[in-house]
Amino acid sequence: MNTYKKKGFLHQHFRIFHLKDTAMKEIPFHYHDFHKIIIFIDGEGQYIIEGKNYPLEPRDILFVSAGEIHRPVTYPGKLYERIVIYVSQDFLTHWQNEQWNEGEVDLSSCFLRAKESSSVMHMPKGTEHDLLFHMKKIEKVDKGQGFANELYTEILFIEFMILLNRALMTNQLEKLHEATYDPKVQLVLEYINSHLEEDLTVDLLSDTVFVSKYHLMRKFKAETGYSVHQYISSKRLLLAKELLSTTSAPITDICFQCGFKDYSTFSREFKKQFKVSAREYRKN
Repeated sequence: MNTYKKKGFLHQHFRIFHLKDTAMKEIPFHYHDFHKIIIFIDGEGQYIIEGKNYPLEPRDILFVSAGEIHRPVTYPGKLYERIVIYVSQDFLTHWQNEQWNEGEVDLSSCFLRAKESSSVMHMPKGTEHDLLFHMKKIEKVDKGQGFANELYTEILFIEFMILLNRALMTNQLEKLHEATYDPKVQLVLEYINSHLEEDLTVDLLSDTVFVSKYHLMRKFKAETGYSVHQYISSKRLLLAKELLSTTSAPITDICFQCGFKDYSTFSREFKKQFKVSAREYRKN
């Protein structure tokens, strides 16, 4: 049974949810085609992102880039309160493409910085006030009906993203915990993501990390929740989706650039994963 699924759809620039649970059902591994930020408010829990397991403390901020496989781990009867923010890649790209006096602005750089350091960062007392204050203001305005309310909410959200990026750039956020993970599985994940255009087999990957393919398959599934083949196929499809949006290369060329051996397989898998053909996706 395939437990690896794409969850959630985002039809706006961003969505914000303030959620509180004490009896949350187990959520399987999944990914989104938009970025996600989680501000952990209170309670107990862990979060697994791309095979790395992070313990959570109040005031932690989680950065989950589009396409990253993740799931929360919660405990029955224990509080799990958080603010969840979905933000569209296109929305951030729009601001990246705008030119300003000081140069190019990239509001998505916080996700890249988090990948280089840690997907979970912690807000010390001073930083906590600024970021949470602005988030609470956005939540309040978003529910209002005042003049130009939608525009005002968007302006406040952009301000929040600027403050968040500044906090990372100036080291105002800190690594509170080290993630636990299987080093061999992490090496395989890194190898896959940097060689998607190549022929990737379990035999090749097991030889790369010097373990038997059966041990690798078992550990990979245990650590990530899905098979090696599922992971490779989905990452290739996400790359193809990105290239369809950002380049004018022919679809057949994109198919082979992403590691698919034939167009019919690519076309079938793309439509199955995204519910629309590659040609229709580019057109729309």
